[in-house]
Amino acid sequence: MTIQKTETKEIPIDKSLIAYCGLYCGACRAYRKGKCPGCQKNTKASWCKVRLCCIENNYLSCADCAKTELKACKKFNNPVSKIFALVFRSDRNACIARIKEVGYEVYAEEMAKNKMQTIKK
Repeated sequence: MTIQKTETKEIPIDKSLIAYCGLYCGACRAYRKGKCPGCQKNTKASWCKVRLCCIENNYLSCADCAKTELKACKKFNNPVSKIFALVFRSDRNACIARIKEVGYEVYAEEMAKNKMQTIKK
């Protein structure tokens, strides 16, 4: 029998922990273990087209973009994100829609309170 270690550290409520694609880094295991600084501070994530696009356009996330319909955005809907969505049952479209609906502060609060990195499909 294997005992799984669970995290007890409280999840911070911080809008700067919302990833550019809408995930909530504050609830991510890698962030909570100190292995990742979170999307906004992760300078090693130069491979992420969503991150680069948001930085270039001075967006906090894709929720701020009015240029492209999210479903048509090739940067947001790339192969890596599709694999992530499948493995983690993640619905980043729902995350971005929720940010648009309630704003960054409320979204961060909801995600932290519910201990969620993503809205599930």
